[in-house]
Amino acid sequence: MTHPLLLGLAALVCGAAVLGCADREPRKAQAAEAPAGVAVAAPGANEILVYKSPTCGCCSAWVDYMRANGYRVTVRDLDDLSGIKGESGVPMALRSCHTGIVNGYVIEGHVPAEDVARLLRDKPRVAGLAVPGMVTGSPGMDVPGQPAEHYDVVAFDAEGKTTVFEAR
Repeated sequence: MTHPLLLGLAALVCGAAVLGCADREPRKAQAAEAPAGVAVAAPGANEILVYKSPTCGCCSAWVDYMRANGYRVTVRDLDDLSGIKGESGVPMALRSCHTGIVNGYVIEGHVPAEDVARLLRDKPRVAGLAVPGMVTGSPGMDVPGQPAEHYDVVAFDAEGKTTVFEAR
């Protein structure tokens, strides 16, 4: 498993060539502003609003992955994601490179589509799910020639309490 300090650094510099993030072709930026609050941004059950850096290829790969798994994804490219992460209640230790909102839940980082589906089906009393950092082998973080790392999908509540939602 990658050292937590390195994961945090990788999340902060996602637009740079860190852990394969910039190896992918960046998508054209879409102009948009972050909402005043999460409730305004909460889309329907299979609609996910994703905030990401305009230069992060791994975020774009995760968006493509979610679309391939039946989600309607709207992308909002932002130069600074710290505001939306704070407004969404994502604990600092769980932050990654992109933040999504689906049916009122926060999806932080490279969370697998089947875990999002389970979250929406079971409706647990949590604020959202996160895959902290940028784990090799998680959706959108495939690195050719590198084995997938084991990681946890973490559920978090409004107070920042965490539990393992799924071990992968």
